[in-house]
Amino acid sequence: MREEITPLILTYNEAPNIARTLEKLHWAIEIVVIDSYSTDTTLEILSYYPQVKIFQRKFDSFAGQCNYGLTKILSQWVLSLDADYVLTDELIDEIQALPADSDIDSYSIRFKYCVFGQPLRGTLLPPRKVIYKKEKAIYQDDGHAHRVWVDGKSAMLSAYIHHDDQKPLSRWLWAQDRYMVIEVKKLLETPIQELSWSDRIRKQKILAPVIILFYCLILKGGIFDGWGGWYYAFQRVLAEILLATRLIETEKLSLCKHHKIN
Repeated sequence: MREEITPLILTYNEAPNIARTLEKLHWAIEIVVIDSYSTDTTLEILSYYPQVKIFQRKFDSFAGQCNYGLTKILSQWVLSLDADYVLTDELIDEIQALPADSDIDSYSIRFKYCVFGQPLRGTLLPPRKVIYKKEKAIYQDDGHAHRVWVDGKSAMLSAYIHHDDQKPLSRWLWAQDRYMVIEVKKLLETPIQELSWSDRIRKQKILAPVIILFYCLILKGGIFDGWGGWYYAFQRVLAEILLATRLIETEKLSLCKHHKIN
């Protein structure tokens, strides 16, 4: 079924990643890329791949970009990828074996997080619906992230995608700070009963960084991954500390504003 699937990828300054992603998509007849006006060499790299069709759109949200991308796809099936997702050979073979006329409407895939190419034992990334029928799908924002909602039956594939982001730490920090502003808005504006247990813990500020460190190193086995496991754990702890700091800042500023008004 590979030839009946169109990969959909969002890009913005993904020069350190995008070539590795595209190399595993050589089988695709067409690849749709929605670019948010990259200023590095992303567009130059994309130009080396003749099956890539580039559409540029000013970024408003991940869901907005993805829904726009769906309007540019002509095939029945979509393979939705981030620019730092790398398909494994096992997954490519599994996709090829899928029946095109199945009554399944979407397929979820699990991830292995990589640190500079080294796959780790565990990850915080849950499985995602990555392959789906275009007419059954719509994207919605979820905090700083996004998710696709697909009507109909779903199945889980057995092979993995490698999530291997090799952008520099400074870019990661820049992105995380932007993400945490959105996450704070979600945590403070969503009724507590509608938040997941993980988000309720994050809202407490102090507990989340400690729990994440234990979860990554012990429960997910990162301590056995050497320096890569520690790097990933520290990265996730730092993200939770950034979120806690943003929460404190937002709450204190809101309190000061309230006092000034009164």
